[in-house]
Amino acid sequence: MSEHWSEQREGGGRFALWLIRTIGLTLGRRVARALLYPITLYFFLRRTAERRASYAYLERMFGRPANARMVFHHIHRYAATMLDRIYLLTEHLRNFDVRVYGLDELHAMMRPDRGVLLVGAHVGSFEVLRVMSLQRPDVKVRVVLNTKQTPAMTELLHALSPDIANNVIDASRPGHEVVFALHDAMQEGALATLLGDRARPGEATVEVDFLGSPARFPVAPFLIASMLKVPVVLCLGMYRGGRSYDLIFEQLAEQLDLPRRGREAELRVFVQRYAQRLEHHVRAHPYNWFNFYDFWNLETPRPAQPSVADSAFSGERSRV
Repeated sequence: MSEHWSEQREGGGRFALWLIRTIGLTLGRRVARALLYPITLYFFLRRTAERRASYAYLERMFGRPANARMVFHHIHRYAATMLDRIYLLTEHLRNFDVRVYGLDELHAMMRPDRGVLLVGAHVGSFEVLRVMSLQRPDVKVRVVLNTKQTPAMTELLHALSPDIANNVIDASRPGHEVVFALHDAMQEGALATLLGDRARPGEATVEVDFLGSPARFPVAPFLIASMLKVPVVLCLGMYRGGRSYDLIFEQLAEQLDLPRRGREAELRVFVQRYAQRLEHHVRAHPYNWFNFYDFWNLETPRPAQPSVADSAFSGERSRV
């Protein structure tokens, strides 16, 4: 289970994503949902590292040994949200029951000349954020995504929703280019989305408590927020089963100011705040946790501290 998340194979690959997309769009969601059971069984049997990571996480979450049924359900939940991406990216938003929390507070933070940084995690479905297009079709959403890390998902995005694909900020570009792109997006009043729970190899991290044990979180999303002087909002799309999701917005900071003196300590406090709120929502929806690797592995050497420009793009991660 020591395999780093960046070394894991992209789940399914091009053929699997093409197949589920074709079935989902031609035969409908009900048929596609039925096929998730053999797909889940295949991944349960073939992906040993992810299966072991699920056992370990569920034992941590529930305080007792997990069984195969729990792990199967965990993987099936993940597969269900992956299937729903197809519909959430193809304007089928009205077919879902999405309860939105914190929308008024988010609207109050938005200005035409100053955007908002939305920091999420690998839980639930970030694509449910598209329900915002029904509420505020005038708002531009910029997604930070490493297109080289997930080529199959990137191709799917271009095929299903070219408008979203054209607004992707490619995190595989040099760090300073990503920061400049985010700066431009903030000046346009956009919502920029980052995922803040995984660090790439060599990125700066801080160690905070999460689900009862120390874990490393990347600092880049919060360095970005400090540089850009914009509001920071936790954004999670928690899956409730069936066609139901909770879209949650929680303000983490109106503006993140990191002092020169004591900067590392202040940064750790803020990352801990993010981790605490993430833990709160994961405990409420435990099968929404989709980091299928040893998240709490601290055996690898502490990464060297890169420059802000090189580290400030780590929040991407939409990984299959």
